[in-house]
Amino acid sequence: MDIEDTLRTYRLFSGSYDLVFGPVFHPGRKEAVRLANDRPAQRILEVGVGTGLSLPYFRRDARVTGIDVSAEMLAKARRRVARLKLQQVEALLVMDAEKMSFEDDAFDAVLALYVASVVPDPARFAAEMRRVCKPGGTIVIVNHFTSENPVMRFIEKRLAPLAGKIGFHADFPLDRFLAASGLAVRETRPSNLFGYWKLLRCLNLKSG
Repeated sequence: MDIEDTLRTYRLFSGSYDLVFGPVFHPGRKEAVRLANDRPAQRILEVGVGTGLSLPYFRRDARVTGIDVSAEMLAKARRRVARLKLQQVEALLVMDAEKMSFEDDAFDAVLALYVASVVPDPARFAAEMRRVCKPGGTIVIVNHFTSENPVMRFIEKRLAPLAGKIGFHADFPLDRFLAASGLAVRETRPSNLFGYWKLLRCLNLKSG
């Protein structure tokens, strides 16, 4: 799977994204924002902000930057910001999550909601989040990982060779992702309907 696969998927779903991926994923979005945006005047990055469904949940005193590779998704996010007068949103930028242009230690917290299994190189994606997050900062990920249910796990493994066509890694083991990412997970909890997704609250451990 490469960046073109991801872009193709986003173009396919950009018109219906809010309907398909909206309410059913709201619990994970709300909780992720609550955990990351827990102090006044934080500078926060959301990686893969999409159409901006999470943006209304940030505190009004936050300074939020959102990035996404899809210009179509960001256009909808900008309209949402304008319509809801979301003054906490500082910028919405077209940017590759694996090659961010931000300086090191630029953000107090970083979120990635339903993105980890979509990027071509999850390890590089995680490394970039760690780089731009301040030492001791919070990184929150909400994502689907390989199911512990034998039936679902069988289906996911069957879909794995089709990653380039469907635009995401269907077979995405949590332990493999954590080993490759270098993330220091402080909490893992089930999220959304039936707990099929997981929320990871991580502490960014690195030298200052």
